[in-house]
Amino acid sequence: MQRRDFLRTGLATATGGALLGTAIDTGHAQGGATPAGPITRRIPSSGVALPVIGLGTSGPFEVGPDPAEREPLSQVLAAFFDGGATLIDTSPMYSTAEAVLGELLTPAMQARAFIATKVWTRGEREGLAQVERSARLMKRTVLDLVQVHNLLDLDVQLRTLRGLKDEGRVRHVGITHYTVASQAELAAVVQREKLDFVQCNFSVTSPEAEQRLLPLCAERGVGVIVDRAFDDGKVFARLKGRPLPGWAAEIDCDSWAQLLLKFVVAHPAVTCVIPATGKLRNLRDNITSVEDRLKQLDAQRLSLKKQSDVLDQVRTRLSRAPGMPGVAAAGVATAPQSATTSVS
Repeated sequence: MQRRDFLRTGLATATGGALLGTAIDTGHAQGGATPAGPITRRIPSSGVALPVIGLGTSGPFEVGPDPAEREPLSQVLAAFFDGGATLIDTSPMYSTAEAVLGELLTPAMQARAFIATKVWTRGEREGLAQVERSARLMKRTVLDLVQVHNLLDLDVQLRTLRGLKDEGRVRHVGITHYTVASQAELAAVVQREKLDFVQCNFSVTSPEAEQRLLPLCAERGVGVIVDRAFDDGKVFARLKGRPLPGWAAEIDCDSWAQLLLKFVVAHPAVTCVIPATGKLRNLRDNITSVEDRLKQLDAQRLSLKKQSDVLDQVRTRLSRAPGMPGVAAAGVATAPQSATTSVS
């Protein structure tokens, strides 16, 4: 599928889904006036529906036992589930994050949560022990998704995860990496292995995944979790003080975060994006970015061409912001992206 075709279908998804009934679930009857709710996409391999906005834990959830540090996180989790979201991404690599989740998730939250963690070690016994420890810390008998973090000891850990999946202790398996430079390797694994998920970076400033990796995942029936949608906050630093363009209202955005997240989920291969936050205001803004607000937004009044043009404008306008990394309107970086130390 050509990029413009992705854009054409993708923004219809992001703006309420009225034009893409087969791509998403919006949870309402045709023609009915319904309250806002999360847009969901189905995991290709299992059919499980996931809200397209999830929650990352790298950074904000790496805290100690101090109640003053944990109380804001409890509020974030409550708002997260109240907003209809479910997928929480974590890893043994994120210091205390798994333990903090295990202590803060209430039984009601546990019943609704889709917990995605990772294995990040070498050796079969070591990998199995790490997955079992993650399950204990988060008080789970079954983990919804476990991925091989940064492709470490890939063959051994995939074999272990598939064994756990066969036993019913893990529901989905996948692979992750956080750098553009590793996307060719991710694609090679997707090509040769049967996977449920890939997790990678994808953003308006680092859109390289749409060239090969995202189309391949769509072709192979592999779900995609996107991290670093805000390029580790660098996008906000460069946009600070700049007002939203007037056309942002046409795609139901009233903040830069909403616009940037909508750019990501506009790609139909993306299953879920996982911005990390420990701030209640940011969490609510993130979830609002892709609510199915058909009462407020008549998606059908925008032609397919107009929707495609609007998404092109997102890229073009952002690329022209002072100090922004080079991003052409076609979505291809005009300068090499340097690797960072992000591990989400």
